[in-house]
Amino acid sequence: MAIRTIRTIGDPILEKKSKPVKEMNERLQELINDMFDTMYEANGVGLAAPQVGILKQIFVVDIAMWQSIRK
Repeated sequence: MAIRTIRTIGDPILEKKSKPVKEMNERLQELINDMFDTMYEANGVGLAAPQVGILKQIFVVDIAMWQSIRK
């Protein structure tokens, strides 16, 4: 698994339209795992695929992290 670069405001990829995911496969699972690793490394609670430069309609979220931050 890898930590990916998080894109920030002003990055043109964040203004593009993402494509739907039609089927799950190993590459997609690897992307999701990388997204979780990247999100945790950044102390985040959620992350969308375009934020790591991938124009797919995918996001990851950790509700437990979100609930602990809210308290």
